[in-house]
Amino acid sequence: MEWITDLFRSHPELAIYLVLGVGFLVGRIHIKGFSLGIVTSVLLVGVVVGQLDIPMTGALKQTAFLLFLFAIGYKVGPQFFAGLRKEGLPQVGFAALMCLFILFSTWGIAAIMGYNVGEAAGLLSGSQTISAVIGVADDTIRGLGLPADEQKKVLDIMPVAYAVTYIFGTAGSAWILARLGPKMLGGIEKVKSACRDLETRMGKDESDKPGVMEARREVEFRCYCVENEWFKKGRSVFDLEHFFERQGKRLFVERIRKGKRIIDDVTPKEILHLGDEVVLSGRHEYTIGEEKWIGEEVEDETLLAFPVMMIKSTVAGRSFRREKSFNGKRVSELRAQPFMHGVVIQRIRRMGVSIPVLPKTILDTGDVIELVGRKVEVQLAAKEVGYPDPATNESDVVFLSMGILIGAIIGTLTLHIGNVPISLSSSGGALIAGLVFGWWRAHHPTMGAIPEGALWVFNNMGLNIFIAIVGISAGPGFVEGFREAGLSLFLAGIVATSLPLFFGLFIATKLFKFHPAIALGCCAGARTTTAAIGAIQESLGSETPALGYTVTYAVGNTLLILWGVFIVLMM
Repeated sequence: MEWITDLFRSHPELAIYLVLGVGFLVGRIHIKGFSLGIVTSVLLVGVVVGQLDIPMTGALKQTAFLLFLFAIGYKVGPQFFAGLRKEGLPQVGFAALMCLFILFSTWGIAAIMGYNVGEAAGLLSGSQTISAVIGVADDTIRGLGLPADEQKKVLDIMPVAYAVTYIFGTAGSAWILARLGPKMLGGIEKVKSACRDLETRMGKDESDKPGVMEARREVEFRCYCVENEWFKKGRSVFDLEHFFERQGKRLFVERIRKGKRIIDDVTPKEILHLGDEVVLSGRHEYTIGEEKWIGEEVEDETLLAFPVMMIKSTVAGRSFRREKSFNGKRVSELRAQPFMHGVVIQRIRRMGVSIPVLPKTILDTGDVIELVGRKVEVQLAAKEVGYPDPATNESDVVFLSMGILIGAIIGTLTLHIGNVPISLSSSGGALIAGLVFGWWRAHHPTMGAIPEGALWVFNNMGLNIFIAIVGISAGPGFVEGFREAGLSLFLAGIVATSLPLFFGLFIATKLFKFHPAIALGCCAGARTTTAAIGAIQESLGSETPALGYTVTYAVGNTLLILWGVFIVLMM
């Protein structure tokens, strides 16, 4: 044991990797649907390892945290600014009101309970499941000029408050929004019915069967033998595809067999006769029904043996190099473009969340569209929609580094009101820079590329390295702090988690008049709780709540992180 202690004290970087490895492992464990989550697990493992009294460097902690904040801003930037358009303003207003309520209600609870600034910041961070508040508050507290012993006390209690309140913050918010929320809005069946009505208005085929969400997002290629008398005198490929189009079905003829001859490069003028075999492509819901009148489905391995591609293309905004943009356009308008012939939209993801692929779904800059089809066709479509994502496996490190540097420098500028120093801090500055640089990248995709995989590493490793160091540093005083304030903090966390959610549901339906599913999605987004949006969609059997999640998530993620500065100054 002495050898291990000496090893970690001499090489503290090894302790960080130990905490990360064990923390991620523990965070993946689910017991009856409940999990501590990665961040909380890393913190608690860090506290355990921290009992060895391992010295940690603040420079490494802050470097990792700035990387995380810039990555967050970069990811949500396009949606944040897109929400400022006319159609997104109501959701922006809702998120801002809910975030203000969160700030003042948490501050009020902390004041009533007599908490110090560290406990208040930890309460805000854990009850609202916004881990970054710890880092921003840490940065702000260190700039207040407190006596060393007092500063250490409030910094040590902050992760205690976070860990105690995070559990209900995650599980409780998902339960309230997925179970209690629909009951408050008229009952689960009424909300489910409202979801179906909204989907129908957005262009969903009423004959689609609800409840098979994954199957409906898949693209299929199926082969049929032409037997219907409709083809007796011969019909062109254009006639067949147009026939389906009139019925609202997007199906394409990919290949044709005429006897022993296979036609790979199919043109609209190609004539189909009885006895021919055709390969049809389309989304799952379009390839399981009315196309069967063509004839019997056959398993022709040779005819079906052709390569198809799936390319992710990110919707680009207007720029000096791109006059045309599908930002603000409907899915139906994109599908109507000539370059989309033979190309099927498999999935649309907005900030990592799947949204319904329906004709009236509005596209936003930064949306990632999964396109499926033949190689040449899908590559052309991907370039017309925006830019293939990732466009490169390399990150633009100059763009990343200069963004963090510029933002952090601006954030350190301080305004003194009396004896109180007020600034965004370097953390808040990095977040704002990420928003601006992410928006710029969406509109000027020739620069600033950060592939999705790299963004995941920056986001998750940046935050969790910071959290690991916080846990290790707070370890020696964690147990005593938990013993003193554990129960009261847990109860305060329940109140701080629940009040904003009930307030949000009330103003979403009464003040903003949102659709019930959108209201639930907006509450989950403003609270930045991904676990809740998943639980809501599962409860309702619909993806429509995601339409209220993305704009409010972008706004909520930005404001709640900045509240780490405000809660410190208010306390």
